[in-house]
Amino acid sequence: MPAADRPDARSAGAVHNDMIMPTDVRCLVTGDGSYTLVRATGTLDPAGARSLRDTLLARRADHPGPLVVEVSGLRVDGPDGWAVFADVRTAAAEWPVSELLLYAETGAAARDWAGHGVPVARTPAEALAGSVPVLPLDVPLEPAVGAAKQARELVTEACLGWGVPELAGAGCIAVTEMVNNVVTHAHTPMTLRLAVRDGALRLAVRDWSLARTAYAGLVPPTATGGRGLLLIDAVARRWGDTLVPDGKVVWAVFHPEDTAEY
Repeated sequence: MPAADRPDARSAGAVHNDMIMPTDVRCLVTGDGSYTLVRATGTLDPAGARSLRDTLLARRADHPGPLVVEVSGLRVDGPDGWAVFADVRTAAAEWPVSELLLYAETGAAARDWAGHGVPVARTPAEALAGSVPVLPLDVPLEPAVGAAKQARELVTEACLGWGVPELAGAGCIAVTEMVNNVVTHAHTPMTLRLAVRDGALRLAVRDWSLARTAYAGLVPPTATGGRGLLLIDAVARRWGDTLVPDGKVVWAVFHPEDTAEY
């Protein structure tokens, strides 16, 4: 969704270039298009850590390339601060996006983070040199009749092009349910993102609704609905949804060895 068409995210703690969030944590976002660079400064107390986590997840949801964060200007106050980057990595681990990378302009900052088990490079170039970029297919879709059909065609074409045609069937089943959920319930524009990483198809649909997906397991045979998420659960090795400040990402992962003829 174009930024001009989205709800104003300022009150939700999201960040635009050089905008102060509702704590003293400040993020300056730049980049050359192939990656995003975030210079973060301020105190990572519990509130600051939550705001930084939300900001980084929002960038992950909308920018699939590498995300490089400069950490020299961050002061850590408590365990939440040291854990914030691990939390972001965990939340977006299965999304079709590139890595979250850290660097520090001062050796002392690098040693501090490394002492807490967080790898930190010395420069953005060094951080990017050690990463494996993910090149996703990123397509906006409107919440309209025909969106699921368009999504299935994209999944099928992508799987053929990436040499994993055996994953197209399962991917089409899952993406149909994800897209139809947006059309039926969220009523917002969406973005379909696909990538192959480590031989697995990673699929995500990002929308602008904060309503969580509701999965309650098996439904009675007499029920007239509620099987959509059950179908995703049946064909994906892993799937889930992650809230971001202005919406959510529903994702799924498919491996060739799990795939039968769908």
